[in-house]
Amino acid sequence: MTAHTFTAILVFILAYILIITEKIHRTKIALMGGVLIILLHILPQSEAFDAIDFNTLGLLIGMMLLISVVKETGVFTYVAIVITKKTGGDAWKILLWFSLFTAVASALLDNVTTVLLIAPITILIAEMLDISPFPFLVAEILAANIGGTATLIGDPPNILIGSATDYSFMDFLIHLGPVSLVVLVVTLAILKIIFRKQLRTDFADMKKVIEGMDETKVIKDHTLLRRSLIVLGLTMVGFILHDFLGLKPATVALAGGGILLIWSGTDIEKRLEEIEWTTIFFFMGLFVMVGGLDKVGVLEWLAGGVLSLSNDLTVLCLSILVISAIASAFLDNIPFVAAMIPLLMRISMSLYPDTGGLDEAAYHVYLMKQSMPLWWSLALGACLGGNGTIIGASANVVIAGFSEKTRSPLNFRNYFRYGFPLMLVSILISAIYIMIRYL
Repeated sequence: MTAHTFTAILVFILAYILIITEKIHRTKIALMGGVLIILLHILPQSEAFDAIDFNTLGLLIGMMLLISVVKETGVFTYVAIVITKKTGGDAWKILLWFSLFTAVASALLDNVTTVLLIAPITILIAEMLDISPFPFLVAEILAANIGGTATLIGDPPNILIGSATDYSFMDFLIHLGPVSLVVLVVTLAILKIIFRKQLRTDFADMKKVIEGMDETKVIKDHTLLRRSLIVLGLTMVGFILHDFLGLKPATVALAGGGILLIWSGTDIEKRLEEIEWTTIFFFMGLFVMVGGLDKVGVLEWLAGGVLSLSNDLTVLCLSILVISAIASAFLDNIPFVAAMIPLLMRISMSLYPDTGGLDEAAYHVYLMKQSMPLWWSLALGACLGGNGTIIGASANVVIAGFSEKTRSPLNFRNYFRYGFPLMLVSILISAIYIMIRYL
């Protein structure tokens, strides 16, 4: 082990320990960790900037700008009141419907965009009903990552895998959709049990609260609402068609945010103040720290270790599933999956060599068909593993940022006690699914 390798690992471990202890805000720790990676010459500054995923940051900033304008119209309050009335203030029904919506939207758009839209409404409803938003936000994190697992575009690791394997949107949906649905149902059933006391409400008091709500009075500016909904709708279409248009999600989000800023005539300084800058800078520091681990070969070593365990397909699939899940809970799953792809391609070729003299294109099709269980194991482990910790996936960090302004903020420890066990349950279900369907 070289000095740079040891130093990169040490910085990352120390940062994690400090994040877990919560003595210092996680954004301060992540930023300092990223700076240390540069100061200690593990990454030069130019490579540190390259390690930052500006597509993720651009997506976040663009959507935060757009949502800050939409929020001014009062439409989030309107939706919150309507949902509260439709459910009769039943906290479990609200959690259930919001979780289902989050899962479906995360599959069709992406989980970060979805939670940026749903979290503010959730917090508003909790405030109206005078209950803790904690169970709802935990459920939405889990649902976002589970829903994102089901499709090609739902979570960045799936996009990387799809690009390398040429698996289509329908391939992901057919092979990962069923297990994602089972995981979602089981997760919601467990959440109903563990949060049963926190979701209990006094319906007599709740009826009085609901009777005092009037959604018709909360829309503040109908012209701004109309313009906001037009831009928001076009932005959603842009997310669905971004591959066809040759655009990255960040470009779509920034375009939507920029257009609405101009069209609404809003105060730009006020809008910039409402961006969750602590979340943005946390990601920047985390990306640089993980980039340092990637630079010194830690991610490649970890990936190589997984693939050298055995030549048996069953052992390989289960090993990839479990280790990818654990790694993705504590690392950024994007560079981890990027490191796994070429190694997984190599192991696939060794398991399924070309014995028929196929041309390159035909062999690739044959190889990808035969090695599907390996790739689905990687996708399930990387996507579902993100549910393990509050910093395991982008959606988690975004919701944690929103929660800081509530009376029940999510932190590493209080989320871990729910998220990590439920992540292990989802991996167990995935292991059974892989073995029954493919092995």
